[in-house]
Amino acid sequence: MVRSSISGFPELLPHERFAELQMLDSLRRTFELHGFSPLETRAVEKLETLAKKGETSKEVYALSRIHDVKSDSSDAQLGLHFDLTVPFARFVVENSGHLVFPFKRYQIQKVWRGERPQEGRFREFVQADIDVVGQDTLPFHYEVDLPLVMAEALDSLDIGQTIIQVNNRKVCEGFYEGLQIADVAGTLRAVDKLDKIGEEGVARILVDDGGLSAQQAEAALDLARISGEDAKDVLEQVRALGVSTELLEVGLSELGDLLTEAQATRPGAIRAVLKIARGLDYYTGSVYETLLVGHEDLGSIGGGGRYDSLATVGKRSFPGVGISIGVTRLLSRLLASAEVGRPVATVVLVAVASESERHASNEIAAQLRARGIAADVAPTAAKFGKQIRHADRLGIPFVWFPGDNQVKDIRSGEQVEADPRTWQAPDKDLYPVARWRQGDMPS
Repeated sequence: MVRSSISGFPELLPHERFAELQMLDSLRRTFELHGFSPLETRAVEKLETLAKKGETSKEVYALSRIHDVKSDSSDAQLGLHFDLTVPFARFVVENSGHLVFPFKRYQIQKVWRGERPQEGRFREFVQADIDVVGQDTLPFHYEVDLPLVMAEALDSLDIGQTIIQVNNRKVCEGFYEGLQIADVAGTLRAVDKLDKIGEEGVARILVDDGGLSAQQAEAALDLARISGEDAKDVLEQVRALGVSTELLEVGLSELGDLLTEAQATRPGAIRAVLKIARGLDYYTGSVYETLLVGHEDLGSIGGGGRYDSLATVGKRSFPGVGISIGVTRLLSRLLASAEVGRPVATVVLVAVASESERHASNEIAAQLRARGIAADVAPTAAKFGKQIRHADRLGIPFVWFPGDNQVKDIRSGEQVEADPRTWQAPDKDLYPVARWRQGDMPS
């Protein structure tokens, strides 16, 4: 991935962009197999909408024009979206009359966050989201379905093992209520920082800023330490902590159902990790975070969860559940060791014997393209050796010589007579393909 002169705004070379497109196409195919429809929303939202969805206001890029901007102008009240869930919720409210519920959509777009750039973290990046939203109600089974769909989509990328870590906000909130913690939302946000600042740092925040007693803080950390893939084992560990509330039991029941189905459907893909809280305030049920095994230092490559009140209008609500993948974050690690193929889609370079005969070369290229074979024509009528070297620098596997209709595989040197109306390249050469050398990826 090219180092941009503006930090946090990555740029891709052509062969890297082909690798990204391959990844996006694979994700898209899986999403569509499961009934999700494509959607694209605008890049900007009202600042008041973006700023009230959790601890994100400091990361929002506000929109302004160089000239004629007044404090009360419409542009001054807009910002670039920091995720795809908030604009999706707004879209559903505004277009509910045109949608069939439950509405299942996938969305692959750029988002912007004004955070400090570092490895795997960017200010401009591509996200791939899937969400299901209902009208007034949404069955719980979608909270089970979505992480399983995303696990399948990630498997299709052939990038190695990924694990989707799951929790349920009702478990945490019910547990904190049982401890008589007043600031439940603040406790959730503090626990969500465990991977960044460790247990001592979180305990300090809980006691000094959250007003918890040392015993309450320790109990909250005890809950956060629980993890596992077996539903019975996880639930027994939670109940052994000696806290019981109605909300906690609802959350445990839902978490147990998710783990049970995951074990039956995709063993090893999903794991309960009760420190997962997610920092955004709109989550109300299941929450998810995804790790690439062996590259845990990269942090979460995606996340999401259930939200019940993000999209509302009057007495109507549109509860939903979604999960996303940070495509740019994942790609930044994979590209470090990828075999990403050639920087052009071209399969055949048609040589030019002389400029007066260029039309014949153009005709051959046109015949190949009409059959779906990407073809280009040599830029100059140089010696054939120079034209072959030009193809080699671009990674183009075949050169076509128009005089006697011979095509040469410049990798093996094999040259045969061919007809542009019937000749077919091997499937493996038809499009640049990225291969992730999993054992060699830097950690």
